[in-house]
Amino acid sequence: MSQVTIQCRLVAPEATRRHLWKLASEKNTPLINELIQGVVNHPDFEAWRQKGRHPVDIVRKHCKQLKSEARFSGQPSRFYMSAEKVVDYIFKSWFKIQNRLQKRLSGKQDWLTILKSDDELVEICGQSLEKIKQKAVQILKDIERKTETSHTKETQTSSQKSLTRSHLFKRYRSAKQPLTQCASAYLLKNSCRIPKQSEDSQKFSQRRRKSELQVQRLQEQLEARVPKGRDLTEQDWLSTLLTATSTVPKDNQEHKRWQDRLLAKPHTIPFPILFETNEDLSWSLHSKGRLCVHFNGLREYTFQIYCDQRQLSWFKRFLEDQQTKRASKNQHSSALFTLRSACLSWQKIDDKDHPWDNHYLTLSCTVDKRLWSAEGTDQVRQEKAADTAKILTRLNAKDSLSKTQAAYAKRLNSMLDKLESPFDRPSQPRYQGQSQIIAGLSLGWDSPLTLAIWKADTQEILIYRSLRQLLAKDYPLFLKQRREQQKQSHRRHKAQRQGKENQFGTSNLGQHIDRLLAKAVVNTAKQYGAGSIAIPALDNIRDILQVEIDARAEQKIPGYLEAQKRYTKQYKSNIHKWSYGRLLDQITSKANQENLAIEKSKQPLSGTSQAKAKFVAINAYESRKTVRQN
Repeated sequence: MSQVTIQCRLVAPEATRRHLWKLASEKNTPLINELIQGVVNHPDFEAWRQKGRHPVDIVRKHCKQLKSEARFSGQPSRFYMSAEKVVDYIFKSWFKIQNRLQKRLSGKQDWLTILKSDDELVEICGQSLEKIKQKAVQILKDIERKTETSHTKETQTSSQKSLTRSHLFKRYRSAKQPLTQCASAYLLKNSCRIPKQSEDSQKFSQRRRKSELQVQRLQEQLEARVPKGRDLTEQDWLSTLLTATSTVPKDNQEHKRWQDRLLAKPHTIPFPILFETNEDLSWSLHSKGRLCVHFNGLREYTFQIYCDQRQLSWFKRFLEDQQTKRASKNQHSSALFTLRSACLSWQKIDDKDHPWDNHYLTLSCTVDKRLWSAEGTDQVRQEKAADTAKILTRLNAKDSLSKTQAAYAKRLNSMLDKLESPFDRPSQPRYQGQSQIIAGLSLGWDSPLTLAIWKADTQEILIYRSLRQLLAKDYPLFLKQRREQQKQSHRRHKAQRQGKENQFGTSNLGQHIDRLLAKAVVNTAKQYGAGSIAIPALDNIRDILQVEIDARAEQKIPGYLEAQKRYTKQYKSNIHKWSYGRLLDQITSKANQENLAIEKSKQPLSGTSQAKAKFVAINAYESRKTVRQN
């Protein structure tokens, strides 16, 4: 996405802040809480959970019923629409998390069916353990032969070193003979190799029990995680405290639920107000030249904009867009406004007598960076015109249209006409890279990010860049972030052992480092003329990191498995913990802003960080060629 979010602080008189706070805390947030409970308590909720989504109109219908109640009445229409959108967003996110947990649970359950002791495998297939080992050796040779023939010479070495478990899982599921299935299971539980020592039954029992506990924990998470509202009055917390101090829990699970509620940090800030259309905000200048904003439903209230110089130009552009449209008597389309949507929220600063005094208002605006220049605006215009034309074609293909459809088609035709009158914006030619030059990225423990720029026509690497080289003078921030995370981890561990609150606030230093890395990666790719950035797919990130740690442990302590396990555990606790998904999201966002394509590719399990980055780039290029041939 080429969209980014900018923020500013809103300043308004006390009466305005008080009115808005009461609307948000006494009307809107209780309405959202009621809508959430309405969805959760719906008789079809379990069916929606299994399906992974809720009906699109269920929240709107429920909100329409609640509008007439005195406790929720008196809100601007935009606030009701915002409540619907917030609840829809909450449940869409929740269902997505549930699906992810369900997939993990299914994977763990499948693993439990595969994970069997040597004696069980012998009993299932009716063959000796030696026969199973011989079949396992044959399977490994078959997989090695397949990986050699399915990759180029450049990628053979990396592929041979990373015999992924996916081949064995496929062989296990498709096996028709018990011996093949048992041999595949034997390799899977022994990390895709033939062990030299016989199996320790006690250690295997512990390993299986660990997997069973993981399944149990995932099942508990699936059952316990239900969306909840915000208890601004803390009545739920007080009632839980009263129950916990006057009632004996039935079992450990009930005691754990009470403890979680009491230790959880309460939400004392109302839900934000969403403005999904740029027409809901009106911009102006007051007598002293300060930029101001008005909101639909709150037209009589004025909010002054306070922001830094880096973002001020964006807010001035919002004003210019509206002035241009008004001056042309609506000959321009708001679909090309730089502002796309906005969110009005509260932030706590200190403790004072009134909540509207110890909180300040924040306006978050989503903007499309392409609309800053004439070239980017023309690209967006063409995309919107093409999408609108497709919808009109489908509508015109129908024999007859309803009144609603006819009005919709009329609006679309009007929009198409207005799109032909673009805004006058400065020229800024967009970057055009070379398709045969690819910037490949690899992820790891020691080096969270490594960059390799590979040229396809000459089969050579133009440059390698490590995380330290990418950050340059900002590298000390990375070391500071590592120290902060280690301290936070230690504090959290102590609090958990003592049964105290363990949710500590964290700084935004990690996000700042992600942005610095994203900027450095994109700038380096542009410097060498890359046409795309190949990023690793995160579906096997756990295997990648685990293999890297295991290889380090074997190198440090060869031949001593117990010491290797202790080293791995200690190394995990000391090494920097990185949010790889967040980092790749920042790189993707920055690349899209600079007209750099993003390609996803598998990262091998073993090899140096530079070799992995090179492999990702080459594999992305090979995948691109395969798609073109098909």
